[in-house]
Amino acid sequence: MTMNLEQLRGFLEVARVGHFTRAAESLHLTQPSLSRQIATLEHDLGSELFHRARGHITLTAAGETLLPLARRMLADAETVRREMAELAGLQRGRVRLGATPTLCVSIVADAVSAFHAAHPGIELHLTERGSRGLIDELSSGALDLALVITSDAHPATAPSLTRSRLLTEELVVVGGGDAPFGGRTSVTLKDLAGMPQIVFPSSYDLRGTLDEAFRAAGLMPKVVLEGAEMDAVLRFVELGMGVALVPAMVLGDRPGLRSVRLTEPRLSRTISLARRQDVQPTRAAAAMHRMILRTADALAAGDRGLGGLVSRAG
Repeated sequence: MTMNLEQLRGFLEVARVGHFTRAAESLHLTQPSLSRQIATLEHDLGSELFHRARGHITLTAAGETLLPLARRMLADAETVRREMAELAGLQRGRVRLGATPTLCVSIVADAVSAFHAAHPGIELHLTERGSRGLIDELSSGALDLALVITSDAHPATAPSLTRSRLLTEELVVVGGGDAPFGGRTSVTLKDLAGMPQIVFPSSYDLRGTLDEAFRAAGLMPKVVLEGAEMDAVLRFVELGMGVALVPAMVLGDRPGLRSVRLTEPRLSRTISLARRQDVQPTRAAAAMHRMILRTADALAAGDRGLGGLVSRAG
């Protein structure tokens, strides 16, 4: 069998767009050349990979089986290419980091800015997505590292991955000044249910945590706006539309906001760093890994005024 990377790239692109001509254009090939690549691949594998209907191409069972393997093989080849280029001094490296949206405005911003200051020649790529989507991308080889939200109920991992628990972060209720809280320094979940709330999209891990807490307590929240992203949520809160449950680290320097602790129950989340355990990280990715660990240590030590709200996870 003489399967090669060009054949796999052609196979993946046809599978992605469902059309030989469009796939050939995307790959800067002629359509007959791409068709020959796929035909040779099918001959070498002894199986048809596509159902060829006029104007529409779909994967056969053999094609469905090959799809994740082809993605992994190309990702591994790219890792080898980048590592060899680093060793040869052809480039200074690249890091593909994934993180959930709420982490991108806290630990990721701190770690990436410090990393860039220390290693300005390393190319950085950041993917924002929910934890489940990041785990899928990490498993397929599209990411080097991912910062995800994990719990005992939702471990957010896969057999090919290893994860390290970094931080435990308390979730706090934030409002526009003192008015929503009436001088209180904490509120209960029942109190929160009666307040007008700005809530995140259902795809947010944080939203799932809050929804589960309300269901378990038999409470119905009073939602006034749903679906906003983090920056918009905080701005709506500043404008007095309602309160929101947010991770402690995202508040930063926002004098128009006041946060109080949530009690009965107290809610928190665990931030973990995940990577593939079957692939040796590049030197650039290993350097980013170390920077993230140092940033987590600084946050847990209270360097940003978060004492008691953020701690190192065991």
